[in-house]
Amino acid sequence: MPTAAAGRRPANPAAGRRPANPVATDGDVIIVALGLVAGMAAGPVAGTAVALGAGVACRRRVVVVAVAAVAVVVGALAWNRAWAAAHIVTLGPVTGVVTVVGDPAPIGRGVRLTVEIDDQRFDAWVYGRRAARVAELQVGERVWIDGVRRPLGRAAARARLRHVVGVVQVAAWGDVRAGPPVFVSAARLRRTVRRVAETSMGSLDGALFSGLVLGDDAREPPTMVAQFRASGLSHLTAVSGQNITLLMALLGPLLRRLRPAPRLLATLAAVAWLVLVTRFEPSVLRAGMMAALAAVAFASGRPTPPLRLLALSLSLILLVDPLLVRSVGLWLSAGATAGVLLVSPLLYPALAGPRWMRHPLSLTLGAQLGVAIPSLIVFGRLPVVALATNVAAVPVAAVVMTIGVPCAMAAALWPPAATLWMFVPTIGTRWVRRVAEVGAAAEPSPVIGMTLWAVVVAAVIISGVRRRAAGDPDVAA
Repeated sequence: MPTAAAGRRPANPAAGRRPANPVATDGDVIIVALGLVAGMAAGPVAGTAVALGAGVACRRRVVVVAVAAVAVVVGALAWNRAWAAAHIVTLGPVTGVVTVVGDPAPIGRGVRLTVEIDDQRFDAWVYGRRAARVAELQVGERVWIDGVRRPLGRAAARARLRHVVGVVQVAAWGDVRAGPPVFVSAARLRRTVRRVAETSMGSLDGALFSGLVLGDDAREPPTMVAQFRASGLSHLTAVSGQNITLLMALLGPLLRRLRPAPRLLATLAAVAWLVLVTRFEPSVLRAGMMAALAAVAFASGRPTPPLRLLALSLSLILLVDPLLVRSVGLWLSAGATAGVLLVSPLLYPALAGPRWMRHPLSLTLGAQLGVAIPSLIVFGRLPVVALATNVAAVPVAAVVMTIGVPCAMAAALWPPAATLWMFVPTIGTRWVRRVAEVGAAAEPSPVIGMTLWAVVVAAVIISGVRRRAAGDPDVAA
């Protein structure tokens, strides 16, 4: 006899079509993705050793280890092809229209502008009065130039990681032409947000606001960037993957009103547009790819665990652009995500205190442990004050990210009330900046910081052991 539950139609009819015995487990996908990354980062020999060692340690099936070894070779070949392409350059004079592919970046006394000439990227360095004009250009716009293409000089390896193959010495700049409509819309939004922020919030808060909501960090002074880095809040000085999460939360009520196919298309379009607006930042690419894969999986009735989404998104991003395997931003974003997914659930029951405090603390501690290795390798330290600064600043920064663009657009449409519209974002941005200043001042020396980290880890372990011994249900679960 059919039961009542059997007679009800599920909300998503495709949700029940998941295979009972999946071809690959989450662990299998992660091992294969690790092989791909290891092949790109370490080469075929070292990458194969890493993939085989991880596969054996995790007791993967022979076929999984074999696929991981193949992924190592694929990754190594992809990296070699991309790196070789970054060394192919056409030199000589150039006169005509070029396309802006990188926002102007103030560096030292000049401005660096990345342009595309005959499908190759070149850096143009501009100084003096011309720099002010060039600094207003946006990605997608086209500009007439007369100059000479020359080889890369110092920091050539770093430039090639951005697919830049040379420099162009510009003798004359001409008219600026608009790019495709989607680029025009993104540029208009970025210019509007920047103008409103600078006129209603002040230079420092306005620069941080533009970085928080759109990734426009060109006007953030080095002192502020250093303070955010020293306080463990460097992920807030520019747009992060959290912006994708907030966008999906905002659009969720509207998207749920659509039928499955239009909902999927609208989700993918929204994610793609935000990635374009934020200039393809690695952290946003990672979050955007995860959101896109999650939307496709949900639409097909096969919800996918976050760890598998993380492994798949990294694999796809790196296959498209293998040079991103050397991106610090990508690995900080991926490490923080992995720490939240893997480490935070283990820390939550071990922490002492009320649940409302344990939840954000476990997330922060998990994310910090997730970025420990890249932070120590690149920056030489892992700020211990980040445990406090992230708890204090991230929720406020999330509010600014959520309401920032709507408030800026409202202020642009009604300038007399701009100060009113931007009141809450100004208070939030000022709070985040103040937390970074205090955190940077309180951060101890690297030696003391590592000692305090050891104390924190030991305290968490001791707390977990005591709670388990006391029969705490959270720990037992």
